[in-house]
Parts: sequence; C-alpha cells; structure tokens
Amino acid sequence: MRISRRVLGAAVAAGLVASSAAACGGDDKKDAGSGGTELKGVKVEVAAKWTGPEEQNFRKVLKAFEEKTGATVTYASTGEDTDAYLGPRLDAKNPPDVAILPQPGLLQQYAAKGQLKPLGPDVVTEVDKNFSPYWRDLASSGGKSYGVLAKAAYKSILWYRPQAFADAGIQPPATWADLVKDAQTLQDAGTTPFTLAAASSDSWTLTDWFENVYLSQAGPENYDKLAQHKIKWTDPTVGKALETLAQIWGKPDFLAGGLAQATKTKFDASVTDVFGTQKAAIVYGGDFAAANIATTKAKVGTDAKVFAFPKAGNTAPALLGGDIAVAMKDGKGAMALMKFLASPEAGKVWAGLGGYLSPNKNVPPSAYSDPIAKQLIAQLQQAGDAARYDLSDLAPAAFGATPGKGEWEALRAFVQKPSDVKGTQRRLEDEAAKAYK
Repeated sequence: MRISRRVLGAAVAAGLVASSAAACGGDDKKDAGSGGTELKGVKVEVAAKWTGPEEQNFRKVLKAFEEKTGATVTYASTGEDTDAYLGPRLDAKNPPDVAILPQPGLLQQYAAKGQLKPLGPDVVTEVDKNFSPYWRDLASSGGKSYGVLAKAAYKSILWYRPQAFADAGIQPPATWADLVKDAQTLQDAGTTPFTLAAASSDSWTLTDWFENVYLSQAGPENYDKLAQHKIKWTDPTVGKALETLAQIWGKPDFLAGGLAQATKTKFDASVTDVFGTQKAAIVYGGDFAAANIATTKAKVGTDAKVFAFPKAGNTAPALLGGDIAVAMKDGKGAMALMKFLASPEAGKVWAGLGGYLSPNKNVPPSAYSDPIAKQLIAQLQQAGDAARYDLSDLAPAAFGATPGKGEWEALRAFVQKPSDVKGTQRRLEDEAAKAYK
C-alpha cells in the first residue's frame, strides 16, 4: 500500500510540536497508579535493529516498562536486515512478542500474510490520544491498526564541527553549490571535508543523500512517483541527482581515508571520525546521530552542530523516517508493551536520553535533553507539505532496505565509479523492476 503523503509536513510537524502539559501530567499520574506488579512473571521478547547507543537508550525505555509493570523484557538485535531475521522466525511460528520495523513496507508485508496482531482497543485508544492521523495511517493496513510509531528520525541535516568551519572561515551552506565550494575551502585549509559511511552494511546513508538531492531537484511530485515506481530510475531526473552527488562523491580527497576507506566505513565510525578523532569536518546523519556523538567528548549544540541539508534545487528537502512497533504474538505482555510505547511516558524517557524525536504529540519539547530537537522541529514546520517519508523505506525491502542489494548496493557501486551515471541508473531500474512486481 502506498499512503498519500500530501499532508505529511503539517501532520508530522503538528505531531512533533503540539503538546499539552496538563494532559501529559494526568496520563503519567494515572499510569504511575497502576502499580508495578500486574505483569509479574510475564516475559516479553522485543526485536529491533538497534545496536550501540541506540540499543542502550532503548533498553532504558524497556527498563522503565519493567519497573512499571513487573514484566521481564529481553532484547534481540535483528541487524540491519530486519526481514532476514524475522522471516525465518515467523515461518517457524516462533516470532518475538514485539518487533520494531524500520520500514512501513514490512508492516504491510507481514499484515498481508496475517503475521501481525491488530492492536487491542485500549492500545488503539492510546494511539488515538497521542498521534496525528498521518502516523496512525502509516502504521495501519486494510483498515486495521497494527503499529505504534515508536521513534521518528529527521534525515535532512548534516552534522559538522563548528571549530573546523571557523578555522576555514566558512559558514554553514544553504545551497548545494555552496556546500561543494565550502568543501574545497576546508580541503585547502587542511581539513578533510567529509566522512562517508559507504560500507555494504551501512550504505543506507547513501540512499538518504540521494533522496535529499532528488527531493530538492525533482520536487515532491516526482519524488512520490519515483517512490511508487511510476517514474523509472532511468529517468533524467535521477541522472541529474546522481551527477550532483558525484560533485562530492567523485572527489576522493573530499572523503576521509579516500575511496578505499569510505567503502569500509560504517555509520557509527563515520560519526566518530568527525567528533572523536576529528578526521573530517562534516558527516551525514539524522537526528539520531546525537546518540553516537554522545560517545565522544564532543557536546551536541557546541562542539557538534547541524545545518539543513543544502538545497540542490527549488525545494528545501525534509525527509523523515520512523520505526514502527508491532505485536507478533497474542498475550497481555505484548499489548501492554505496545500501549506503553504509545504513551507520552515512554517518549519522555527516550527524549531525555538524546538522539531521539518522538512522533507522539504529547511528548513536549521540554522533554528533550539535546538542543538540536527544537531546531529540527522548526525545519519540519518550514517544510510544510513538501516533507516526505524516506523513499527507500517506502519501497519493497528487496530494493530499498537490504544490505548488499538493490538501491543500497547500486549507490555504493556508484561511489566507487561516479562517472557511470547511465550504468548506475540501469542497475537501479533493473533492481527496482524486480522488487516492485
């Protein structure tokens, strides 16, 4: 199913910024009064892709659920290929109680096979109280609610070291042309401009680079068509975006360690390369990169700041992603956790840890521990109806969400041979044609 995204900007912005302190406080008091033993002895298994700081923070959210209910929760990491992990377990009739899905397409896929449990009435009520219609629709299929948007990611930013910019005498760029010019200025000043996470396991970052450039150049309508494969990847608009990316990807001196290192660099390492070992000045990463930065001595908001992904065309890009919690087993433990994840209480715990944005409208801005969140909310508001959900996450998983295959690998190959625009387009189209059947 392809959900209309016309109202995304306004709906998501409203979902992120609207809050009611009184409502939140009332819910928390009611929840606190429910005791901490109603699920004593109940075991709940949760599977998600998160590792490193994201996993550590999510475990703290799960700990809050345990303390609230008395349940015992275990966590399993699916790795980047969530479907490859969950598929065999579903086939064996032994899925986790709750899974966190990184793509809406997976929710549709599992729901169509009857592998998800519809949300219970009390969970639906909690979702209705706390989420805007867009987010509710995104986690539904066939008229039934299956998911809770547990975490939102804002993906139209670049992180940078202010000191490196100051030393080179530059300001954050507003346009792509300025970004390329500033990269050369940094290089001339003795600082490598970028780290690029182009390892096979983490080349999802390359899809985000592409989508930001494409949305800005081709515009929201063409973006929607490409997301639904109503425009082929051999279209000139795709070629133009690749040519634009080559202005940075095609210059090995712009990349920390050159091409050889870039194709081995994972996302966590790319962030550390900028804010830990200071091998470069700029790194791509959504708001969630704040959690990675927290593992270094750099402080978000002072040593680590963000600027909006520069405009490569007429549209200021605003991309969002989201992780959807779904229940895969019947039982009060699974539904209780789903209700908790839909509550402001869970969102507040996570927001206080950094590297997180909540699509829950009743998690107030004051709950966030890092200063970047308000800046990102402002960007979302300014984007309005032009904001879009991550294209690769809307595509079939075989094309948009599989390490070593589809869009991930085609763009990774393009990094290694950025002169081959036409060949890359053909490869993308071949892979898309197979996946969208």
